[in-house]
Amino acid sequence: MRQWPKEGVPLLFEQGAPGRGSRFVEDAGRPEDFLDPALLRRRLPLPDLAEPEVARHFTRLSQRNFSVDGNFYPLGSCTMKYNPKLNEAAAAYEGFTELHPFAPDAGAQGALHLLWDMQRWLSELFGMAEFSLMPAAGAHGEITAMLMAKKYFAQIGQPERHVCLVPDTAHGTNPASAAMVGYRVVAIPSTRRGRTDVGALRARLDGATAVCMMTNPNTLGLFEDDIVDITRAVHDAGGLMYYDGANANAIVGLTRPGDMGFDLLHLNLHKTFSVPHGGGGPGSGPVGASERLARYLPQPLVTRRGDGGFALEWDRPDSIGPVRAFWSHFLAIVRAYAYIIVHGVEGLQANSRLAVLNANYVRARLKGVLSVPYEDLCRHEFVCSAEDLKRATGVRALDLAKGLLDAGIHAPTMYWPHVVPECLMIEPTETETKETLDEFVRVLSSLVARAREDPSALAALPLHTPVRRVDEAQAGRLANKGIGLRWEPPAADASPNGT
Repeated sequence: MRQWPKEGVPLLFEQGAPGRGSRFVEDAGRPEDFLDPALLRRRLPLPDLAEPEVARHFTRLSQRNFSVDGNFYPLGSCTMKYNPKLNEAAAAYEGFTELHPFAPDAGAQGALHLLWDMQRWLSELFGMAEFSLMPAAGAHGEITAMLMAKKYFAQIGQPERHVCLVPDTAHGTNPASAAMVGYRVVAIPSTRRGRTDVGALRARLDGATAVCMMTNPNTLGLFEDDIVDITRAVHDAGGLMYYDGANANAIVGLTRPGDMGFDLLHLNLHKTFSVPHGGGGPGSGPVGASERLARYLPQPLVTRRGDGGFALEWDRPDSIGPVRAFWSHFLAIVRAYAYIIVHGVEGLQANSRLAVLNANYVRARLKGVLSVPYEDLCRHEFVCSAEDLKRATGVRALDLAKGLLDAGIHAPTMYWPHVVPECLMIEPTETETKETLDEFVRVLSSLVARAREDPSALAALPLHTPVRRVDEAQAGRLANKGIGLRWEPPAADASPNGT
């Protein structure tokens, strides 16, 4: 039996042979109204394959995917947690999947009721006056909130406010979102405790300050314990506070950004509320607003009419307008709705506590294995550093990550946040068992021990993954030029399958 090499699976165009595929549709002699004969006569450059070849090809590809259903995925700041299959069943309900986005309100009362509930639930959980479910993903939510801030300052006659303060422990997309709407980004440093330097922030506050964008807990996994002083200082200077919800998995049901003083926030339903994450989407990035900013939320919102029914509200003259086609990634909202329904407030609180417990357990187990630069208890994630290991052996955080991949564990986030050299940012989430966490610690500890005994051995890893270690510098150069991902027939023979 032929075994494909681990380094790669041949393209469909490299398989098959002329005459192997079935032509029964073309030869069936069906009436012309069955299929357009002109379409059947077209000769597309497709490979000539038997059905088992096609089925096996795509099955092999699916088995090469790394997923949270199959393996541990401790990717810091991304919250790659298990997605309950009940959510998928709810999202597959025919009444949802067959609903047309232009259905009249009277014909979509169930869907509108669901969206209205989600708007209220998120507002209550995060301390906001109102939520829009429209933004398509996290960064889309960020730029939506920044556009709202921009319109707010224009309406109150302060368009000169053009500076956005971003701590160096904020989520990585914040500076880009602020810059895209025209704000000048000013970085605020951290203290040795890994928190925002309040003195440095106060020194940058002036009449040009528009927004301070923060993540809390921050990307070091540490709660900003000066957050009330920070929000008060920004508000006293006339600015707004924006909360990045990337790390909300640590706080749901335990504390609320609105109570901390934030005016705007976005959430990632594909992180915090178990909507599938990765693979190109769809994500979901709802935006919440305090009472003074709620009128700028994207329209339409879902409202409840006096007769108890539900409708899309378009009469919002201060709204920044729609920010995407249609009203949301609706089936992502359905999945998050199912997650909230099943857990309830107590279940959501328990998940947050478990996420914090798991992170602190792994952090405590790794002390003495790698450097853990911050002594305080973390929230749902933490950072450790391979800087000492690199200095002693030459083995980098990247080499440890490749070794974890070889053991069937996804690598943590590497080299970010940049304030920690040779950084590994680890987020176990609440969905992993103690046995899984113990195995992760065992594997990482064994890699560090191996690095101290034979540093060159880690340079060869991974050995057992479908793709071995890639040339990252070359990949970066190709990405800048544009990587060709489309198959083209060979110039000498444009027919599929060659000979």
